[in-house]
Amino acid sequence: MPVPALPPFRLDRTRQATPQVFERLREAILTLELAPGTLLSRAELAASFGVSQTPVREALIKLGEEGLVDIFPQHATVVSRIGLTAARQAHFLRRAIELEVVATLAGQDAEAVATLVPVLHTLIAQQQQAMQAGDAAQFVRADRAFHEAMLAAAGVAELAELVRQRSGQVDRLRLLHLPAQGKMQAILADHARIVTAIAARDTSAAQQALRDHLSGTLLVADAIRQRHPGYITD
Repeated sequence: MPVPALPPFRLDRTRQATPQVFERLREAILTLELAPGTLLSRAELAASFGVSQTPVREALIKLGEEGLVDIFPQHATVVSRIGLTAARQAHFLRRAIELEVVATLAGQDAEAVATLVPVLHTLIAQQQQAMQAGDAAQFVRADRAFHEAMLAAAGVAELAELVRQRSGQVDRLRLLHLPAQGKMQAILADHARIVTAIAARDTSAAQQALRDHLSGTLLVADAIRQRHPGYITD
């Protein structure tokens, strides 16, 4: 699959080029703007970004480290297919972290909980607006912000970067699942359950709501693979 033309992207000349190229390509891969199997031409990307091939090469190496591209030296670089094994491992990591996060939040004092709950409700409202507008990309961004807000409130904001680095496969799988009938509504309901449990300072309920929330996509991974056979591998 040849590389599609990406929308114009203006580099911020006050920042280094490599991180910007990396961030733009990563976002394009995670949103499936660059679908699994897409051939990435270093020369074409360099021309598109208006940079030399060096920052493009460095960005592709970083993407390879996250498993988002497959690099074949002296031959080609291709957007990787979604690996279910890697997705399951990322899910395990995220679940382990966030189970402790919601337990920590539910165990905080009443003042801290009262401060956090309106923030989470605001992010749920943003997801609701994105769903009504049919804006899947904004829905995903608000979803990510919801979870990162919980990590920050638990005092482990730095772990968000670790989760992001490991979650490229499961994030793409979830995006393929998002158009399923009722999926967005289910996510919103799950988030509301999590917030309700935290507000009640009910650790057990918060963890169960989180566990249910994170399990949905992998439970239907085989069905997603049947709908998108060229995108997914074991």
